[in-house]
Amino acid sequence: MKRLVVIDGQGGGFGRRLIEGVRAAGIKNEIVAVGLNSMATSAMLKAGADAGATGENAAVVNAARADVLAGPLGLVMADSMLGECSAAVALAVAHSPAVRVLIPTAKCGTQIAGLCEMPLGEAIADAVQKVAALLAP
Repeated sequence: MKRLVVIDGQGGGFGRRLIEGVRAAGIKNEIVAVGLNSMATSAMLKAGADAGATGENAAVVNAARADVLAGPLGLVMADSMLGECSAAVALAVAHSPAVRVLIPTAKCGTQIAGLCEMPLGEAIADAVQKVAALLAP
């Protein structure tokens, strides 16, 4: 069974909503929540993650073990997320063998050409659909 690793920081809102959506879609796969701080980890565990870990090393280790990795787009940009995403985390996410499902946000200070802007809720719903399709047997 494929493992989903969700990495988030700040308050864990992206990860929480993503995990809630995946669970609501009936996905039973293992979900590992990695918070770049303890508040984010706690929010994702409350949303239905099977396990949680906190910090840079947890992100590096679990990115390498993921089949599907999800979170905000800032995860591949060093010093993003108000500095919570270190260069080590960005490199680990970029080098992960997992299929990455990254949610764009204007807060990361990066615009992606060719990407239609949509409300955050719609972007998370789209991410849930992509993750569910990747985890389907």
